[in-house]
Amino acid sequence: MRNAIAEKLNENPVIAAVAEPERLPAALASDCGVVFLLSGDILSIGALVDAVKNAGKAAMVHLELIEGLSGKEIAVDAIHALTRADGIISTRAAQIKRARQLGLATIQRGFLLDSRSVRSLQAQAAQGKPDYVEILPGVIPRVIAELAHGMNTPLIAGGLIKTKEEVVAALGAGAVAVSTTAESVWAL
Repeated sequence: MRNAIAEKLNENPVIAAVAEPERLPAALASDCGVVFLLSGDILSIGALVDAVKNAGKAAMVHLELIEGLSGKEIAVDAIHALTRADGIISTRAAQIKRARQLGLATIQRGFLLDSRSVRSLQAQAAQGKPDYVEILPGVIPRVIAELAHGMNTPLIAGGLIKTKEEVVAALGAGAVAVSTTAESVWAL
């Protein structure tokens, strides 16, 4: 599963981040090879993942945004057992570690507010050893460059990315991909 994500990101570094289920059809029709599922609940997530997989795309489930899942490792086990998800997105190192044990692709998501949050994200990534680290907001190329050179984990820039220029800036700064809810960017 990890290799499938890397291959799809090499083909197209734009990730369709779907925050509302009604926007999923546009993501499935896009050229994006990876879809971040940022909404749903424990009853609907299996069907959402199936729709992504049936479209030939990789499905990454953001655990903290799925209603009915806990912040514990059992949430990872549930996604693994009950869906065909390729991997998970989480802000929690323990969930990242559990997903890696199960062979799922992993993305550690971190919100950068100040230099302390940058250091905290680096420490969490060292602990959980995710396949990727997603930083938000992704419109700060200087910080993307700093993290890209200071970590051995590929970076995904996400949050507030709405234009081609912002995609190019994030990729140019060292991100391997960008995630965005902006449908106009999915078409790049």
